[in-house]
Amino acid sequence: MKALEDVVMLDLTHMLSGPYGAMLLTDLGAQTIKIEPPGKGEGTRALQAKDPKNSMHGMGSYYLTLNRNKRSVAIDLKSAEGLQLFYELVKKADIVMSNFSSGVPERLKIDYASLAAINPRIITCCVTGFGETGPSNKRPAFDMVAQATGGGMSITGDKTTGPIRAGIPIGDLGGGLFGAIGLLAALHERERTGRGQHVDVAMLDAQISMLNYMATMYFLSDENPHGIANSHFVHVPYDVFRTTTLPVVLAIITDNFYVSLAELLDDDFLKQEEYRTQPPRLRDQAKINARVQELFLTQPAEHWMPLLEAARIPHAPVNDFEHALSDPQVLSRDMVVEIPHVDGGSFRAPGNPIKMSDHQDTWESPPKLGQHTDDVLRDMLGKSAGEISKLRAAGTIG
Repeated sequence: MKALEDVVMLDLTHMLSGPYGAMLLTDLGAQTIKIEPPGKGEGTRALQAKDPKNSMHGMGSYYLTLNRNKRSVAIDLKSAEGLQLFYELVKKADIVMSNFSSGVPERLKIDYASLAAINPRIITCCVTGFGETGPSNKRPAFDMVAQATGGGMSITGDKTTGPIRAGIPIGDLGGGLFGAIGLLAALHERERTGRGQHVDVAMLDAQISMLNYMATMYFLSDENPHGIANSHFVHVPYDVFRTTTLPVVLAIITDNFYVSLAELLDDDFLKQEEYRTQPPRLRDQAKINARVQELFLTQPAEHWMPLLEAARIPHAPVNDFEHALSDPQVLSRDMVVEIPHVDGGSFRAPGNPIKMSDHQDTWESPPKLGQHTDDVLRDMLGKSAGEISKLRAAGTIG
């Protein structure tokens, strides 16, 4: 049993932001039909496809990760016959998700107004860089463009490094995540109204939303924050500290945590009475951090972490991918999963982070281009073998 198994989604997405949002809904059970142009398919298929380190049976890591559990139908939407075939699928669908540039859905006649005339219950979502309205809505955007425009990049790094983009592509992933949330909200509202609607998600809007309390601080103070690397503008010590092995994060956010740390390290400088409260610690942030760093460099991370754990001090190793993806907690939560490949073998990828008591995750191979064209046209639209052969001969499907 899966939460969204009665939902049919037509997935027109490509690259990262849209496919990630569609992947989240597919993980939750949506019956996702990936609509791709015949020939080469959507652009992500080509990424890393010939990279021997990062591909499997001609599918690169992007495509492998983002398209599990989906079915592929190859339709030429630029042909009149292909567009009519897509409209037939829309009549049977609940969701159409895309991340075309603003104005492209209207040009292709697959925008909400066109599709709602065919199916008033249809819900559409388009994830774009800057949204579908406003003076910049036509600007192209990829992950770093969204990160830079949204302000978050200005507080990543410090005065020495200058702005640094987040290592995780939060510009793209944020857009896909909010797209999935918007679609779930629209599905819920349709239960009340019986009508679909359009969900307009901008990657820029997602970045602005994630500025969160820091944006409110700016409005209150009228002061631009700047990058402070891994430290904090309130809490001390709150930073990354090197050891003789892995770096370790300390997140000392209360006075009690600080007192426990000073006792654990048994250091007279850190145990000064005035440092038992936050204001003097913030004043002497550089001195405190330097002393903690000096002490931490005397031992490996494997020495410090059990002690910090026993004292219930917020901490963590700065895991590389090898350590993060083999962490016992991560593995116990099924956050590394084995996904079969249609051409044999299997590969590992991140699992579904949403754990539901009545939901059982299952995994199917990312599809080959057009792998399910005949099945979908036959089962969903009732097309005969002869009709499918004619459509293929005309180049309408692949």
